[in-house]
Amino acid sequence: MMDLGNKIKKLRTEQNRNLLDIANACGFSKSLLSKIENGKTVPPISTLMKIADALGTKVSILLDDQQRSGTIYTTKEMSHSKMVKTDKGYSFFTFAVERSEKLMQPFLFVSRKEENDSKNAYSHNGEEFIFILEGEMRYKVGSVEYTLKPGDSLYFDSIEKHTLSPITDEVKYVAVFTQSKPSDS
Repeated sequence: MMDLGNKIKKLRTEQNRNLLDIANACGFSKSLLSKIENGKTVPPISTLMKIADALGTKVSILLDDQQRSGTIYTTKEMSHSKMVKTDKGYSFFTFAVERSEKLMQPFLFVSRKEENDSKNAYSHNGEEFIFILEGEMRYKVGSVEYTLKPGDSLYFDSIEKHTLSPITDEVKYVAVFTQSKPSDS
């Protein structure tokens, strides 16, 4: 599997686009995109979705080169052993990453209270569904804050700014994103 930064850079250069083109399309700095491409930072999923949109691709293409179709089976052990730690206070696992043409982007997230920066507000095209597996957290969508416990869920338009703040030491939850191209919105 090609690493994330190299994959983004390869797609960008294949399209004859520079760092500034993609950074401007995503609404963040050229410096941040350079850090991502050079493997100096692992961006949040919302940033990856913006990069994928700007490159005209899907997050799953950025995360894996081994593309398949059909049924994808994932064991609990696989999902826990392949967690990716971000610099934003959470880790994630991408389910069915090898299936490139899927309509949904399912993830397992683990957010730890001592590492979480609840000031991070996320926003990206599409819709989002989250379902709490373990722990409790506050999740703010727009101006409304929800307290979520195991079994609780939210479904919302992910273009609305959203933040999370763990209440317990650790929160595990499943999130499913749809990724719509900017032209769809």
